[in-house]
This record gives sequence, C-alpha cells and structure tokens, in this order.
Amino acid sequence: MPDRGAEMSIERVETLVVGAGQAGIAMSEHLSKSGMPHLVLERHRIAERWRSERWDSLVANGPAWHDRFPGMEFSDTDPDAFAQKEKVADYFVAYAEMIAAPIRCGVEVKSVRSHVGRPGFHVETSEGVIETAYLVAATGPFQRPVIPAVVPEDAGLFQIHSNAYRNPAQLPEGAVLVIGAGSSGAQIADELLRAGKRVFLSVGPHDRPPRGYRGRDFVWWLGVLGKWDAETPPQGKEHVTIAVSGAYGGRTVDFRRFAERGMTLVGRAERFEDGVMSFAPDLADNIAQGDANYLSVLDEADAFVARNGLDLPEELDARNIGPDPHCVTDPVLELNLAKAGIASIIWATGFAVDYSWLKLDTFDEKGRPKHRRGVSAVPGLYFLGLPWLSRRGSSFIWGVWHDAKHVADHISMQRGYLAYHPCARGKTKGS
Repeated sequence: MPDRGAEMSIERVETLVVGAGQAGIAMSEHLSKSGMPHLVLERHRIAERWRSERWDSLVANGPAWHDRFPGMEFSDTDPDAFAQKEKVADYFVAYAEMIAAPIRCGVEVKSVRSHVGRPGFHVETSEGVIETAYLVAATGPFQRPVIPAVVPEDAGLFQIHSNAYRNPAQLPEGAVLVIGAGSSGAQIADELLRAGKRVFLSVGPHDRPPRGYRGRDFVWWLGVLGKWDAETPPQGKEHVTIAVSGAYGGRTVDFRRFAERGMTLVGRAERFEDGVMSFAPDLADNIAQGDANYLSVLDEADAFVARNGLDLPEELDARNIGPDPHCVTDPVLELNLAKAGIASIIWATGFAVDYSWLKLDTFDEKGRPKHRRGVSAVPGLYFLGLPWLSRRGSSFIWGVWHDAKHVADHISMQRGYLAYHPCARGKTKGS
C-alpha cells in the first residue's frame, strides 16, 4: 500500500503506472498477478480517449472475439460484431473492477525526474509528490493530434483534426475535404457521404486489406499467417497507414466504390496558396498500391488453405477489382476550395507522442522513446502501448496485454536482484 507518511508529504509506491487506458489496465493485471504493489494514475477517466476523443459512431476495428483481453469477453456484443466505442470503454471499466486495479482518476502527472544518487523517480502530480522505484509510461501513441502546417487558420475554413470530429451535424453547410485515408479518414469520409455531404478525400500511400475472406475476418488471417507476430514492419512500410473498418457491420474499404457513390478522390495534399489546394499526381499509384496489398492477402490466404487442407469456401468474386473512376484516370491536381464549395477540412493525419512530462534522457532526436520491448535504457523506466513495441500487434488491445506481461516480468526480475543479500563470507557452520 502507498506510504502516506507525513515527512515532506511524499507518497511512496513501488511501481507507478501512468495512464488507465488499455495499456495501464493490462499492466496493472500483470503486476497484481506477480504480487507487486503499484498505483495507476489517470488524469481523466478510465479509457477516456474512447469516450471523448473519437467520433460518435466509431466502433472497434476488430471483432469482439479478438479485440479484448484474455480474461473477459464482451458481455453484450456478438463475438463477430464490432463493439461501439462506449462499450469498449465500459469493457475496460468492468475489467479494471474485476481485477481490482488500484486506479486513481483525476490526477495528472506533471513531471518525472530521476533521483540523484539513488534509484527511482521523483514524480510531481496535480495532487502532490510521489516517489517510485519503477515507472511505466502507459499513455499510448495517440497523445498529440498532428495537423500539418498547410492551410493557415485565417483561411476562412472550418478545420479540425479527426479526434475532434463527432458527427456530420457538427460541420457547417458545404462540401468537406478529408485529408488522410487510413482507418479514421476513410470511415469519416464514408459517414459524411452517407449523410449527404459532398466529400473530397485525399488518398495517400496505404495498405487496404480485405475485411474478411473465405469466411474468416482479416484479424484471423493475420493471426494464422503469423503477421501479428512480425517484430519489424516490412522495409519501406514503417509509416504506411492501413485502411480497414468495422463500421456498418464491417466492410472492406473500397475507394472505387466511394467514387461510384459520388466522392471525389484526390492525391496527397501538398500545399495551399491563394485559396487553391494542390495535390500530388500520385492518386493512381496509391490506389494501385492498396490493391496490391489487398490481393497479396488473398494470395497468402489461398496458399494457407491449400497447404493445410482447410474446408473454407472459395470467394472468386473477391478478386474482381472494378475500373478506375474518372477522378483517378483524370486526377484533380489543383482545387479552388471556395469554388468547389468546400467549407470544412478534416485532418485525419495521425498523432504524435508527447512525453514532455518525462524529464529523462531516454529519447532520440525525434522525441521517440528509446527502448527494447518496452524496457528503456533508464533503469526502472518502461514504455507500454506503443506501435511495434515488440510486434505488429503491440498497439492493439490483445497485443498490449501480452507486452504488459513482458514488462511486469522484467520489473519482477529486477526486484529480485535488488532484494538479494549475499551471506557473510568467511563464516562456516558452527563458527
């Protein structure tokens, strides 16, 4: 239990976990199983980002049988369905209660510094000082929304990041330009189109896997093909986005069908000047790259079925890729936003980490944490919940659970070394 001794009003806890999202809760479970005292601090509510930093209709990108922790199933969601965001947040609240996680909400960590001349860390929070021997930064990868400095704020356009988008009614009258065609951008653009908005979608390089194939979901294929366990991304694809969706029951993202329904596809947004947005002439190549990724998954799946003699129904139609729409064969390279009636821009351009509160020498020149499977070079400091922490699945719900076990085991091992005291030398029995 935390020591709330009166001296200097400092609270002491052996292991401090920062963040009570999926990473922090997984960390708490494994620490408890190992009998290690700890405290989890959360500046808002448990799994807050699922509730207040995502759009209203968001669902999990993987089916409920897969996107969960091993210890508990979703109680009110069909295993093959995609859980709504509120149900995902409720799931983590219930899981935290089930494992009796020692979570303290409404406490923000202001700064963390190493002790001088002794191990451990000095942690300043909004409710006082905590000293801890081990600290796990479990704040995840979605910390600071990234909006490229392309369109100035005074351009007369309504501009928001995807994390601030809630629903179509939030936007002013007029067309919408969505920049970024990963999972968030594709789903938001689709929702706006269904709501009757005129939509322009800027499509960059991406992977576009099938939602399902031969009666199995995409996540199942990644599992049996060993893709989740890949330790490093394929060369040249370290930052490629993935266009996959669980919306509307789970469907393969198909940009050609978006165009057939009235959406205008454009290439990567490059610059904005005098009201005109310029786009790279890369749309056809980006669409073709997504197709190649899609077909490669089908090829590997078919080979796996043949090799293992599985009785999974063929899907010959899955390989039918329609013709390129006019906006791909004759791409728009410049667009006067006012003349096109565009009143809003939604930037689905991802996030950056923000570890400004960690005053420790453990980051590279780009501000990324230096670690090996979550274990940093600073003794006692750990990271959890980051993409590719140990494998492709690390930032996913089930993947972070397995990474947390590795981190907990490492902390337990270090505790064991520090608790060791050698017997006095030179003494013999009976002396």
